[in-house]
Amino acid sequence: MLKRNFEFNKKDKSEWWLTLPEWKGDPEDLQMIEGADQWLDLISKNTDKVEIEMADEPFANAETLTLLRIREENLGGGGIYYLETYQSEKIDLKLWLCEVTSFVFDYIPQKLFFKVK
Repeated sequence: MLKRNFEFNKKDKSEWWLTLPEWKGDPEDLQMIEGADQWLDLISKNTDKVEIEMADEPFANAETLTLLRIREENLGGGGIYYLETYQSEKIDLKLWLCEVTSFVFDYIPQKLFFKVK
């Protein structure tokens, strides 16, 4: 199991960004858009910062993102994920996690498990 801690910060214009110092690609790839921003608003409880643990295998008290499909490379790669519920509440949110997901996990996991720290 690969388990990592991630920090996300909301910057100008209410844009969410992942802090990932080892990322050497385009810095714009670290912006959370297309549903990922809504996901972060939800799990951060509308604050400007959230830290999460994320893994490619289940762990205690983790929530689940399920892969719906892998996105074409020319459209940013990564995967379209689905958050059905969060903290036992129906959410029904689709979100895009770009190619940075493959960089972090070395592949696009069928499920991602996360917990707010």
